Amino acid sequence: MSVSVERLEHNLAKLTIEIPAEEVAAAEERAYQKNRSKINIPGFRKGKAPKKMIENLYGADVFMEDAVNDLVPDAYEAACKESGLEIMSRPEIDYKQVEHGKAIVLEAVVAVKPEVKLGEYKGLHTDVAAPAVTDEEIEAELKKDQDQNATENDVEDRPLKEGDTAHLDYAGTVDGVAFDGGTAKDQELVIGSHSFIEGFEEQMVGMNIGEEKDLNVTFPEEYHAKELAGKAAVFHVKLNAISEKVLPELDDEFAAEVSEFETLEEYKNSIREKLQKSKEEAATREKEDKLLEQAVANAEMDIPDVMVESQAEDMVRDFGQRLQMQGLKLEQYLQYTGLTMPQLVEQNKEAAKKRIQGRLVLEAIAAAEGLEATEEDLEAEYKRLADQYSMEVEQVKQYMGDEESEKSMKADLATQKALDLLVAEAK
Repeated sequence: MSVSVERLEHNLAKLTIEIPAEEVAAAEERAYQKNRSKINIPGFRKGKAPKKMIENLYGADVFMEDAVNDLVPDAYEAACKESGLEIMSRPEIDYKQVEHGKAIVLEAVVAVKPEVKLGEYKGLHTDVAAPAVTDEEIEAELKKDQDQNATENDVEDRPLKEGDTAHLDYAGTVDGVAFDGGTAKDQELVIGSHSFIEGFEEQMVGMNIGEEKDLNVTFPEEYHAKELAGKAAVFHVKLNAISEKVLPELDDEFAAEVSEFETLEEYKNSIREKLQKSKEEAATREKEDKLLEQAVANAEMDIPDVMVESQAEDMVRDFGQRLQMQGLKLEQYLQYTGLTMPQLVEQNKEAAKKRIQGRLVLEAIAAAEGLEATEEDLEAEYKRLADQYSMEVEQVKQYMGDEESEKSMKADLATQKALDLLVAEAK
């Protein structure tokens, strides 16, 4: 294999890769051996037809596609290493020669790491500060704890009111016709939670146990089920039971039950400390973001469009994985939102460009300041990951201790040091 490199404008490069004819012939032979049992040729037992006979019948290039798929990925990877370029995007490949008996020749256009000309990055200014925790915020946290530790008591001597949990059956129709998902039995609905269509819960207020009623509602114009969007519907409901939430008293006994503290006052102080720490961490992140934005604005760099495109696609892929962890497929999300995949990628391009710019500037600062991750830094990061995922350090190293992963971790740690420097040097 041979490779030549041509530098293009806007931090692009073209790799011209040639895979020798003898390697192509060997790959075609492997494709023949792999597929011969699937090919029927009159006059030959299945799988026994000579390669030449198959090529005469189906064309000389019959095995070329398999040969290309076999050879090109490894050839491209080897060419990238041989080129010495720091490649920052997926390739745009153009096949120049793919012909039986000849070498495969292809061109791969890629983005390479842009050079960054740093501007001012020390002595930048930001006035971000963590606000103090208010008594109202502490009370809100206590209210959450109350709700989580509340009990449900059955109600039999009064009608349904806001805040109650209704136990109901319902059957919905549009123009007198039932629709998918519109019927259910033994459902629980907190009145006032706005979990159902607007107007549904309000019309249930005042119902008595055993009572049945028709509720008239209208689906929102932006409803996820397009066939129901904006449609008027009737839900026939039956109220089977009512229960109400009983909140525990906020006292020392409650504090001892839900925390490690003996008194409510101690518990409140711990909540204040936790909230203050959270605010300070948020303020630090905001301060880092603002300082990095300034450092990026002061720097000069030329980001290729394909690099932004690749980053945006990666961000969409990560988003899809997070959705999957929540039980939702990316295809379902696109269906609910009415977006296409290209539109979702387009929506992420601005954020992708900012992410690329920020990373490049931090890497440039780390290089300019000689900031590197030490073995002690790496060990500390392994320990942090082990604590985060409740694993042993050696287990983390088994998963992430290969050469590429360690190289990536060291690069991340160096950029964090650059970010710490921005904060330390800020006015």
